[in-house]
Amino acid sequence: MAEGGSSTVMGLAAAFIGIAIMLGVGVQILGNSSFDCTGLPGNATAGNLTEWQETCSGANVDTRTAYNLLLVSLIVVAAVAILFIVRML
Repeated sequence: MAEGGSSTVMGLAAAFIGIAIMLGVGVQILGNSSFDCTGLPGNATAGNLTEWQETCSGANVDTRTAYNLLLVSLIVVAAVAILFIVRML
């Protein structure tokens, strides 16, 4: 194995571990966070959502979607690392 390839593998491994740690910490802190939309004006129980409540609910969905996209980036980095290692063999 060439010396330059070894350092590249170590760099990819470090990137993977770094993203995995950031993703894990971020999910623990913010992954299940959501806004409490019940205190906003309107009657959510009767199905009459106001514009504020719809915006609040949309923000909750967007937060969950953003963390799902972070998982996709981790998978992409892992795939690149695996392809690079297979190419070196």
